[in-house]
Amino acid sequence: MSKIPLVDLKAQYASIKPEIDAAMARVVENTSFIGGKEVSDFEAAFPQFQQTKYSIGVASGTAAIFLALLALGVGPGDEVITTPHTFIASIEPIETLGAKTVLVDIDPVTFNIDPAKIEAAITPRTKVILPVHLYGQLAPMDAIMAIARKHNLYVVEDAAQAHGAELNGKRAGAWGAAACFSFYPGKNLGAYGDGGAVCTNDEALAKKIAKLKDHGRTTKYEHDEIGYGERLDSLQAAILGAKLPHLDAWNAARHHHAEYYNQALAGIPGITTPPEMSGARHIYHIYCIRVEGDRDEILKELNARGIGAGIHYPVPLHLQPALADHGWKLGDFPLTEQAAKSIISLPIYPEMTMEQLSQITEDLADIVGAQVKS
Repeated sequence: MSKIPLVDLKAQYASIKPEIDAAMARVVENTSFIGGKEVSDFEAAFPQFQQTKYSIGVASGTAAIFLALLALGVGPGDEVITTPHTFIASIEPIETLGAKTVLVDIDPVTFNIDPAKIEAAITPRTKVILPVHLYGQLAPMDAIMAIARKHNLYVVEDAAQAHGAELNGKRAGAWGAAACFSFYPGKNLGAYGDGGAVCTNDEALAKKIAKLKDHGRTTKYEHDEIGYGERLDSLQAAILGAKLPHLDAWNAARHHHAEYYNQALAGIPGITTPPEMSGARHIYHIYCIRVEGDRDEILKELNARGIGAGIHYPVPLHLQPALADHGWKLGDFPLTEQAAKSIISLPIYPEMTMEQLSQITEDLADIVGAQVKS
């Protein structure tokens, strides 16, 4: 029995090793480790890929959200609406800035924020709607943008899992005031360490974020405001620049693997495969299924058979110990809670083989089938 990891970064490196090695060697030889051509080249290439005018490289996806919100003036007394079904980094910047996180339950089919529930959460203090494009599929941005326009709110997209994802021909960053990306190693476009970017079509906002991420400086030793050390370093930019030309093909491979999963798992009692919204281009950062029965036992058995399945995410934000002072409790967001108890993320990455996909689907069907019969 061969082991199948959730993500195989070694396989990706092997597929483009000469390009990656050359990019890293170039940075070391030039000794331009902070800023420089590698960063500016990537900052020029990434917005072309995302179909936006500007991109600012930053230190992480968390930094991207923090700087975008900060540049839009979010602070104490403001409220930001987002989802409880996401990684905690989506809301850490809200909390850090002293604003209030307001959570809205999910659509149980797509697991993205439910726009039908957003309007009821808006108050006079609401400043931003922060949808998370979960698992590689854009949130329903047409509806979200209509609500934002009606109430004169900013939209900041958490696009940490949505590099190249589209809805109605528009990619993340072309919708709201800004879109925030993570280049954590396991992302569809991943660095070899932390990294992130903010994409926007707003020139003034881009300039503001570019200044804030680099200590608020106007020249090397002149600073017209307090900023932060949240720059994307040159080594990571060079690696990302080497990977970017491959990203559309990698996303297409992920989509192909997802279609295999969908067909192989179709009709199996106890398994619900992820849907693709009308007009969407899902890039399957994560292939998330819903299972009936004892999810934890199914996951345990998959892992025992060498299949590196996981859960994204087992503990909703409103039940996180770090956020206990908000007063949220079990039952506040029932659809998110139901998802957290029934979802499993199956391995998916471009380099997967048909043998691996076949092993996963056969083992999963066997495990779920045995549980249904018992």
